[in-house]
Amino acid sequence: MSSHRLAVSLAIALISTFAFSAGSALAQTTVTSERPASFTLDNGLQVVVIPDHRTPVVTQMIWYKVGSADETPGKSGLAHFLEHLMFKGTAKHPAGEFSQTVLRIGGNENAFTSLDYTGYFQRVPREQLAKMMEFEADRMTGLILKDENVLPERDVVLEEFNMRVANNPDARLTEQIMAALYLNHPYGRPVIGWRQEIEKLDREDALAFYKRFYAPNNAILVIAGDVDTKEVRAMVEKAYGGIPAQPAIPARRIRPQEPVPAAPRTVTLSDPRVEQTSLRRYYLVPSSTTAAAGEGPALDVLAQLMGGGSNSYLYRALVIDRQLATSAGAGYQGTALDPSQFSISVSPKPGVEFSQIEQAIDGVIAEVIQNPARAEDLERVKTQLIAEAIYAQDNQATLARWYGGALTTGLSIDDIRSWPDRIRAVTAEQVRDAAQKWLDKKRSVTGYLIKDTTAKREEKRS
Repeated sequence: MSSHRLAVSLAIALISTFAFSAGSALAQTTVTSERPASFTLDNGLQVVVIPDHRTPVVTQMIWYKVGSADETPGKSGLAHFLEHLMFKGTAKHPAGEFSQTVLRIGGNENAFTSLDYTGYFQRVPREQLAKMMEFEADRMTGLILKDENVLPERDVVLEEFNMRVANNPDARLTEQIMAALYLNHPYGRPVIGWRQEIEKLDREDALAFYKRFYAPNNAILVIAGDVDTKEVRAMVEKAYGGIPAQPAIPARRIRPQEPVPAAPRTVTLSDPRVEQTSLRRYYLVPSSTTAAAGEGPALDVLAQLMGGGSNSYLYRALVIDRQLATSAGAGYQGTALDPSQFSISVSPKPGVEFSQIEQAIDGVIAEVIQNPARAEDLERVKTQLIAEAIYAQDNQATLARWYGGALTTGLSIDDIRSWPDRIRAVTAEQVRDAAQKWLDKKRSVTGYLIKDTTAKREEKRS
């Protein structure tokens, strides 16, 4: 495995974690003094330019509106597999040339795959932007794949599966919870895929997926940095303007949807490597894209009230007051094209039963539903959410990621920019209503991670 691909693999793990555990504050919010420019080429490529003149650096990030939830059934892991293969070179630029060029000019690059999108980015000195565009535009249509580099890369993905999932009990629990939460929707498939299906992916699968989804009318190009919009437009037209659209790509992605949840589900995963037992509960809730007006921000505020830090209701109840747990938190993943998740996670103290933890969680939820949040609590968590978003704007790549993640999952630039105002407008009644409507046990899967001690007992007997 090359050092580049190892870096990409590790970053996928980090970005996947970010994408599915961070609250919407980080996933969708930004307030820049200058509104990003946006335009669309004749071939359908949407371009967003985010000015940031603090340093002479620019980030090019191209987002394809295709993720693991868009894969053909039976071909799980294909979106992520293709992301690996996009570094294998084209007729114009053989394998390694793009990455070596980025390194030589002092830049950095990476790639990531999620449920709803796949992205590639480079952060380079501003005078190198046109060259980066030429490389990225070339691999939108010019990818060349041969069995001699496809099959070894499949082995790399399988090794990544071993590292990130098979040898990670916590990740395996998340995988099983998601599979139980989504009975019908493809969000129940892991981004990296199921092992027995990854093993069968081949060159033809990858090329067919590439030709089907990688096209300008299925992409968003985000340029963040020390750039002038007019200059960027001319560069984009030159690099990407000649690429033909793919007319077979539908304007909207239609996926199988979940039936109305009828019963709570539980998952228990036991593993000899578990050192800390944990309980995790996921609720099926609307994403920012599918929520009714005001519901997304209310879920953001609810998650922060219940599980955002040491002043949160769950932490106070389980860790401080009753001393049942060493940690407790909650999160809402708003950035998704289809219904998403509200999660609660708790690490019990040794000897504490899961039933005690669940009783305490249910008590906190009941309290939120029965008694509207106090004004000072509401003000505190709103301030936290908005401040977190404002402080995080110091990272140029994060700015590009906010916009790309939101736009590829159905939100608009106005939605992104107005997020703090919508957080400020959330009322205690809206928070209570969100808890009552969406934190219904019937909408949940509760996962238990426990230590498997049977192996040790068997060893002793033998």
